[in-house]
Amino acid sequence: MKKLKTYPEKCTGCGACEEMCALAWNDDAEKEKSAIRIHEDGKGGHKIAVCDQCGVCRAMCSMMSLETDDIGVVRLDQKSCTGCLICVAECLRGYMFYHDELPTPFKCVACGICVNQCPSGALEIVGGGQ
Repeated sequence: MKKLKTYPEKCTGCGACEEMCALAWNDDAEKEKSAIRIHEDGKGGHKIAVCDQCGVCRAMCSMMSLETDDIGVVRLDQKSCTGCLICVAECLRGYMFYHDELPTPFKCVACGICVNQCPSGALEIVGGGQ
């Protein structure tokens, strides 16, 4: 299974990963349009919120708009998605996101764009099909 592995202890909270993800996938560097989110952990460090490809969202989608590909990444078919947001509500970890300026919900697809932007090495793509 291909996924984005995080190392929160290395994260500086710079936000470069969020901006690049939003820019690459939504043509806008607004961090709320990113499929990766950085939060302060209250202890001087950071939490990195990103999909771990568990598939709960896929199981909840009545339109079957979410599919797991051959390398284990859950992907959304935007054409069949109705925008009901059940996947967002049912995501156990809060890693399925929505922004009112975007037509459908979104999540990390382990593309690696954020990895290339992270100056501290807090992100890594692991698993099949790199």
